[in-house]
Amino acid sequence: MRLVTVAEMRAIEKEGNARGVSYAEMMERAGTGVARIVHELFNRSAHDTVTALVGTGNNGGDALVALEALASLGWRARAILVRPRPEGDSLINRVELAGGEFLTLNGNSSWNELETWMHTSDVLLDGILGTGFQLPLKPELEGILSRLLEIILPPHIVAVDCPSGVDCDSGEAAPVVLPAEVTICMEAVKVGLLRFPANNFVGRLEVVDLGLPSDIEVFQSIKTFVVSAQDVERDIPVRPKDAHKGTFGTAMVVAGSVNFTGAAALAGEAAYRIGAGLVRMAVPGPLHAVLSGLLPEVTWVLLPHEMGMIAEEAADVFLSSLERVTAVLIGPGLGLEQTTTRFIQRILAGTQAESKREGLGFLGSARRKLHEIIGLPPCVIDADGLKHLVHLPDWFNKLPAESILTPHPGEMSVLTGLEIGEIQADRIEIARKFAVKWGHVVVLKGAMTVIASPEGNAYVVPVATAALARAGTGDVLAGLIVGLRAQGVSAVTSAKVGAWIHAQAGLAAIDLVGHPASVLAGDVLAAVPEIMRRFDHGSS
Repeated sequence: MRLVTVAEMRAIEKEGNARGVSYAEMMERAGTGVARIVHELFNRSAHDTVTALVGTGNNGGDALVALEALASLGWRARAILVRPRPEGDSLINRVELAGGEFLTLNGNSSWNELETWMHTSDVLLDGILGTGFQLPLKPELEGILSRLLEIILPPHIVAVDCPSGVDCDSGEAAPVVLPAEVTICMEAVKVGLLRFPANNFVGRLEVVDLGLPSDIEVFQSIKTFVVSAQDVERDIPVRPKDAHKGTFGTAMVVAGSVNFTGAAALAGEAAYRIGAGLVRMAVPGPLHAVLSGLLPEVTWVLLPHEMGMIAEEAADVFLSSLERVTAVLIGPGLGLEQTTTRFIQRILAGTQAESKREGLGFLGSARRKLHEIIGLPPCVIDADGLKHLVHLPDWFNKLPAESILTPHPGEMSVLTGLEIGEIQADRIEIARKFAVKWGHVVVLKGAMTVIASPEGNAYVVPVATAALARAGTGDVLAGLIVGLRAQGVSAVTSAKVGAWIHAQAGLAAIDLVGHPASVLAGDVLAAVPEIMRRFDHGSS
């Protein structure tokens, strides 16, 4: 789904009209698309009633077309004219011919009838104000919206293109906005809907395809998109019947320290849950006893340590253990000791390993003479791994091509030197700028996680939930991403699919435990299989 400004949407419509899809035809397609989605989501019986709040503009027209279409599907259709429509409006005539009822707001008596209509409706369509609205809200409309919020509204509220009272560019919102369960956008999502406070009123996003020519010039210039379930279904790896564990790659997870054991466990299991064929854990030796009981499915590389932190000399052990590894995650729970910084410096510098093995056990098998450069597989750098990078000059030039960096805003501040407030004020453009500058994929975590590519494209996961505001959920995300990368999925796609599944698992975890405040990272991880089940293509 494209993510556009209001000006871009107007340019799209203008070019579409010039290319043979008239504004009137766009309205027909918009309204019938709204009707289809409403019918699919909310039709429960032969007596369902839909009521539309109709304004003067195109959104009101879309709502009227939707009412006519829903009436033809058996719905009882009713329209409340919040603001006057043009004299002799053909759309009103069409709804009347389809059996629709009308109410014009013009005094207390009409408000009494409106309240009765609200009590007897199943779905409310909000078609008062459109994407061109800018604050402030006119006093008359503010009064109408205030009164609406004081009465009992229908159980399902659907916004046509945008909830009335939000600015679709800035994300600002009027003091009174009808909160939608679903917002149905026309052709593209408007950028303000994924900003706060507007997003508090948006609910679930759906998009109606207006059937415009695919080669519209404006489309070619749009570089920002919304990640959808359809994207994930298309990109998630297929599981052939004749597969073996090698088919799905090996993920190496370099993680953990004596103070952060759980981070390694969460990341390792997440890599398995997303489909990696084998997960190899490279951890400080003392962690093995605890982690091996939690993760019996993984194999182990025990690293030299200093007081439970990965030591510099662990670089040789790590590099000698990369055989068949198809992706590496570095970072969860590493801690910030200098010896670990030097470990990362050595592995990024291509520290070499011996041709001859010496000694016994995990450590002995990895002691080799330095004789040949060992290149790293595709990398995901997360958490403390990111903080270690800033101590290395030109760190972004030392990472494998198209590595994936997964900072939260605080870590992004460390990497860029920008204030957190500056980052949060323009998350999409900040992520895009540094993805291009560094030449790597950036996953800027948080509400509306942003994935940006070195080519300058940006993708937004349209989910914001307090369920993910908990320690350890980032480790789960990093594990999901490296598990996909290990299966041969591209860097950008691994980030997009992993972030979307992670966000949906956060929402599912709320249902699992009952309240966002009670969700732990382990609950998010436990919900991943349920999200994966939605994309069960069967075996090929």
